[in-house]
Amino acid sequence: MTAHSAKRNVHGILLLDKRLGVSSNRALQEVKRLYNAKKAGHTGSLDPLATGLLPICFGEATKVSGMMLDDNKRYQVTVQLGIKTDTGDLEGSIIETKPVPEFSEKSIKVILNKFTGAIDQVPPMYSALKYNGKKLYELARAGTTVERKARHITIFELKLLAVEKDSLELEVYCSKGTYIRSLAEDIGEELGCGATVKTLRRLQAGQFHIEQSYSLEQLRDLDIQQLQSALIKVDVPLQTLPAVYLDDHQALNIQQGQLINRSESLNGAVRMYHGATFLGLGEMRLDGKLAPKKIFNMNE
Repeated sequence: MTAHSAKRNVHGILLLDKRLGVSSNRALQEVKRLYNAKKAGHTGSLDPLATGLLPICFGEATKVSGMMLDDNKRYQVTVQLGIKTDTGDLEGSIIETKPVPEFSEKSIKVILNKFTGAIDQVPPMYSALKYNGKKLYELARAGTTVERKARHITIFELKLLAVEKDSLELEVYCSKGTYIRSLAEDIGEELGCGATVKTLRRLQAGQFHIEQSYSLEQLRDLDIQQLQSALIKVDVPLQTLPAVYLDDHQALNIQQGQLINRSESLNGAVRMYHGATFLGLGEMRLDGKLAPKKIFNMNE
């Protein structure tokens, strides 16, 4: 495989185990170069301090990346007690320290229960959310703090894995839009000593798990055929949608953007196939017609 050869049409999803200390964009660019791919994007960034599962979509798979952003996520986090930082993690500057009282496991679990279920969470200043057209972290770096609206999120599971003198090990299963840094800070406030994120690892994103992922080092040891085999098919994230199979004539019409008549009693989004070939996403309408919504072309 030559780094200077023409860029390739690569289609599929790679589950990357992002290493510590690099941005999600840098990790994306490293893998994109490794595959010599024309087009790629990631689904939901991880901070440089965070490691773990970062799905990367190549080529036509970028058409499903927006849907993958809505997936629930699972994390393992070490919460450092007695410290508050300006970023909500140990990469930031310490702005407050407090002594850490002794906590029983029972008392900590009582606090954690307060954050389980549907809750409102205020996003951190160091985030990519926008305020009057500017990203919050840009304002924060300039020394400006603005009021942020609380957002509705859901913490499905909040497990206490370990308790140390000045830290907690937690596993968090949460909805999209959850900031683990804000969760850690809020838990610290409830404990009365403040807290910040020490380590963070994403274990799951939707149906995908960290055990399925590859590190950059592992990928570098693979040849081009093995790299291709490491990719997940673009329709795998869509498996919860019903499948509709089209004949030759129907497939041609759909690919040309035309509506076709169908007999299924379905309504809403569907996966469309011509034989074993995934054509894209369609919508079954109440009038019995199938309308194309996103057509995928893995031949280019």
